Amino acid sequence: MISGALWAFDAVLLKPGRRERLQAAEQQAANGGQTLPASAATEIMREPWLFETAHGFFPVLAVVWVLRSFIAEPFTIPSGSMIPTLQVGDYVLVNKFAYGLRLPVLGTEILPVAEPKRGDVMVFKFPANPSINYIKRVIGLPGDVIESRDEVLFINGVEASRELQSALPEAELGEEIYLENLNGVSHFTREEAGMQPAGPMWSYTVPKGEYFMMGDNRDNSNDSRFWGPVAENLIVGRAFYIWMHKQPGLHLPIFSRNGSIQ
Repeated sequence: MISGALWAFDAVLLKPGRRERLQAAEQQAANGGQTLPASAATEIMREPWLFETAHGFFPVLAVVWVLRSFIAEPFTIPSGSMIPTLQVGDYVLVNKFAYGLRLPVLGTEILPVAEPKRGDVMVFKFPANPSINYIKRVIGLPGDVIESRDEVLFINGVEASRELQSALPEAELGEEIYLENLNGVSHFTREEAGMQPAGPMWSYTVPKGEYFMMGDNRDNSNDSRFWGPVAENLIVGRAFYIWMHKQPGLHLPIFSRNGSIQ
């Protein structure tokens, strides 16, 4: 933004003055029967250092801004609400074009592409504070009836079947890892035995134009069970790839977790 403003300031206010000085120098040389040397003309038209730097950076920054605003943007996972799918310190790429072209800040859709699908891992603006980005999994689409019966989800009356994965080496005492089938989309979830933060039984009908979101770390996720659905205009994009992992603090990044997000 600053580089663009400096470039525009120079182009509108300063460059015309340099052109006038160049014309005067060329006229003076012509009056003396000479031609103004190219080096002298270049020196007269040279941009001041600050504006020359801004001019050089502006196209690059403009391209980066367009890419981050409309195509893809990197995000960092700050909490464990999506364990085991995403770990604290994962760096993910988010496809901001997956659900349509949206105006930055406002979130207004100007070119529809596709609707969020059940099972997508989606980044959105937290409804209670849109300045904060959240990442959760799409559980309910507009009009869906979401039920939980002793931690087992039902979507429109159809059970999201799950299988206990007891062979996972990272399993801890009291921790349960499941492979859940969310009406055709399989992914891992984590639960803590005996924990039911939203209660053993609950039901919710998703309003039109909104989405019901839950973290894969079911007993440690602040999600739609507690603050409601996510409106369409708060959608940022679909998380699709882990490109780096770095533990907080003085740790080198690792790339062994790189891969598509399921």
